[in-house]
Amino acid sequence: QVQLVESGGGLVQAGGSLRLACAASGSISTISAMGWYRQAPGKQRELVAAITSGGSTNYADSVKGRFTISSDKINTVYLQMNTLKSEDTAVYYCNANTRWGKESWGQGTQVTVSS
Repeated sequence: QVQLVESGGGLVQAGGSLRLACAASGSISTISAMGWYRQAPGKQRELVAAITSGGSTNYADSVKGRFTISSDKINTVYLQMNTLKSEDTAVYYCNANTRWGKESWGQGTQVTVSS
């Protein structure tokens, strides 16, 4: 079992930056990929960015060039968010998938971008 704890959300003005962190604990050696999802009010949860244990990354088109996902290769994944827009406002969730097909979610952290 993998447990995830997010941190780093908050309120920022449009054009500003925030960095989210997701710390994993438990069976972290079984993790094959981690990612960040977000869910805005009235919308479906969507993938923002993901990173595999090998370091391959994937981004939603809406955040390419503005957001960067990275890992400390131990137990923490980061999401650096630059040039934030009001449409980036959402609850951001950390996700982990293991080699055995199990999925874990964090509790979510609110990101609010004021215009």
